[in-house]
Amino acid sequence: MDLIKQFQEIYDDSQNIVFFGGAGVSTESGIPDFRSQDGLYSQKWKYPPETIISHSFFEENTKEFYRFYREKLIIKDVKPNITHLALAKMEQKGKLKAIVTQNIDGLHQAAGSRNVFELHGSTLRNFCTKCHSPYGVDIIMESANTPEQIPLCPKCGGLIKPDVVLYEEGLDQQCIQGAIDAIENADLLIIGGTSLVVYPAAGLIRYFKGNKIVLINKTPTASDNIADLVIHQGLGSVFEALKI
Repeated sequence: MDLIKQFQEIYDDSQNIVFFGGAGVSTESGIPDFRSQDGLYSQKWKYPPETIISHSFFEENTKEFYRFYREKLIIKDVKPNITHLALAKMEQKGKLKAIVTQNIDGLHQAAGSRNVFELHGSTLRNFCTKCHSPYGVDIIMESANTPEQIPLCPKCGGLIKPDVVLYEEGLDQQCIQGAIDAIENADLLIIGGTSLVVYPAAGLIRYFKGNKIVLINKTPTASDNIADLVIHQGLGSVFEALKI
């Protein structure tokens, strides 16, 4: 049977769906994947990207952190793609109960999805580390033109930090628990656009107790064997063909 047809039948038979996604969801919006050949991890900087986006580097080399962060992690003028819009439509129909994402771009919410667990935070949210005042993304971009070249709070002068989980930092426990609850109660788990190698995020799929797992990724993953249906295609082509 055709893989899309199989997916359609599984989708039609499911009433409590959770989507677990990674960087591959947003690549069709023009946001680079970290680990692909053209991803951030393949581009050369003075330090490896994994080092730059770590908590210790943020503390010790703040100016260099923000130079990289502004250029590589804040992508302006991006729009939701077919996958984001399809998932939002699933939620509106009452079939999709939650999205658990490793992405930090806010595109699921831009597409209209409401119940989104952002495991690694969002570049759209920032806060002062001293007085905890919230800020949007513009203050981060504008800091490039300041003498310090780092974003400082106009209220108290404290350092502004993105609400993004850096390497060496723990995930938000409330977010984790919400994601676990959603996955535990799902009858269908759709995993898309992720190689399932980033922990602890990838470990959340072990909480699934439902009927079917559908895994959609361009390339094979080490977790293909846990899925009831594996589709090695781009997400856009799959969700464009699905009747929601």
